Amino acid sequence: MADLERRAFAECRVEQDGKRLRGYAIVFNQKSVDLGGFREVILPEAVDRTLKEAIDVRALVDHDSSKVLGRTTAGTLTLRKKATGLYIDIDPPNTTASRDILESVRRGDVTGMSFAFRVLEDDWRESEGMPLREVIDMRISEVSIVSFPAYPDTEVSLRALERFKAQRPGHSVDWWRKWHQTQLAR
Repeated sequence: MADLERRAFAECRVEQDGKRLRGYAIVFNQKSVDLGGFREVILPEAVDRTLKEAIDVRALVDHDSSKVLGRTTAGTLTLRKKATGLYIDIDPPNTTASRDILESVRRGDVTGMSFAFRVLEDDWRESEGMPLREVIDMRISEVSIVSFPAYPDTEVSLRALERFKAQRPGHSVDWWRKWHQTQLAR
């Protein structure tokens, strides 16, 4: 589980009838905020494996596995690749967690979406004086409706990058890329 990463990029909305959740869990070709010394871009092809292999993705509330809203294998979560990003459509169950999040999204109190993934291929380079990671291939395990669409759940990656920087000051992005791949292989 150490290589599981989470990112929050996008928006969520409730369908007119108030019974479905839709939005973009991933936005393509957009730089993230500073993730603790690097920025990140999700390339459009990064979601292809998840869609092609029909990976069993779950929709959750705030990455909480006890609050399941939908699942691809159950047909209650649909993932579609669009030009903008990975579009999701959730048909949530009639549960307390679902009713609560539907109401919070309807009111505009909760508007964020996030996703959890494992990187299979990435590329690192310098951009605007900062390392930039381009995610080329990944396995998505879940999408979430989140209260705080920021990046608090990426602590493992951030600690790893900081540890690397402290051990190898002055190394190039090529070194960072190789080191990061080594960490994910563990």
